[in-house]
Amino acid sequence: MQFVTVTAASDVRMQIVSSSISFFFPRDTMSSESERQPQTLSKPAFDEKEATELVDRVFGLKVSWIRPLPSYDDQNFHVRVLRSKGEAEGADEYVLKITNSEDSQEPDLIEAQTQAMIFLSAEGFPSATPYLTKDGNIMSLEPRGSEPDNKKYMVRLLTYLPGTPVAKVAAKLATNPQIFYEIGKLAASLDKALTEKFHHPSVKSLHRGQFIWNLANVPLLDRYIYALGQNQYREVVEQVIEQFKEKVIPKLSSFRACINHGDLNDHNILVDCTSPSQGPPQYRVSGILDFSDMSYGYYVFEVAIAMMYAMIESADPLRVGGHVLAGFERVVPLTAAERGALFLLVCGRFAQSLVIAAHTALAYPQNRDYLLVTARTGWRHLARMAEAGQAAVEQLWFDTARAYGPRGDAD
Repeated sequence: MQFVTVTAASDVRMQIVSSSISFFFPRDTMSSESERQPQTLSKPAFDEKEATELVDRVFGLKVSWIRPLPSYDDQNFHVRVLRSKGEAEGADEYVLKITNSEDSQEPDLIEAQTQAMIFLSAEGFPSATPYLTKDGNIMSLEPRGSEPDNKKYMVRLLTYLPGTPVAKVAAKLATNPQIFYEIGKLAASLDKALTEKFHHPSVKSLHRGQFIWNLANVPLLDRYIYALGQNQYREVVEQVIEQFKEKVIPKLSSFRACINHGDLNDHNILVDCTSPSQGPPQYRVSGILDFSDMSYGYYVFEVAIAMMYAMIESADPLRVGGHVLAGFERVVPLTAAERGALFLLVCGRFAQSLVIAAHTALAYPQNRDYLLVTARTGWRHLARMAEAGQAAVEQLWFDTARAYGPRGDAD
């Protein structure tokens, strides 16, 4: 596989915190070409006083402390609430999640995501769970009183998970690749549990045909690629998209289907340090965040996404994917066809992140510097993959994975 050599900059999906308007890509529609164009939507803009009142009104809890958290197109607050009389003194911690107005119109999808979190927590995964509303529900559609257009937002209160995002300790992980092996095992185990055991009626809403972040929809990037301009960035991504159409899309039917989390990036996985103060730090996964990209896909999609995001802050970006792959294949060994598509799937996820971030930056130039703050890292990694070539990168991944021991048999 040949790519154009590039020398500058990329990004993974960024979180928009400074704008009250977010960028929306259609979730699931069989509409016309024009109707599938990106839309703008209002990101919730509750202030801390309004959020505090929301927690009291909807959940019956008194907030003692609150602060905003970063989010992409929703609004999140970290809150501490006073315990009820009769309980031990202290405060409990939650995340108040206020979903954007567009996604709030898809209650079945939000229910599926939330029920999946409840299911995974019961299965032993480090997932948040919802605190029920005063009416005994997992979520509530609420207005923002000061808005004239009567927009409503789906509100949930989720348990707060301790830990540090992988992105913030990436430098310390350079000498401890074991955590990436564990992340790979987690990704496979999570998808396997959801696919084999999660049977809530709302699961049908996870069939999201045109959802732009599903890896099967890399070809849809053609519509937005103009955002990269007439430069080397556009040419390398165009080649990824064309190769994806030619070599991946025809093979989708041979991949094993499953439910994907779909966004196990370095900000959505929390870790805790488990080692004593002396010696190299050892980490364990303590939390899985953000189920908003869940959809039906394929096992190989999940490992490709996890491998791509592991590369972002890694000091050894090409090799780190092998550690993730080893962990994943300990639970779900890939077939020959799936392994053969892995390189292009990782490149495809880079392309999704690059194009969507660039398109968002064009729509909201006031946020351009923020949106593209980590762009240089992603472009550099995609360029290195292109320069090394598929065979060399695959050999590095597979040799690294092989060092963990023999793979099991793929189903």
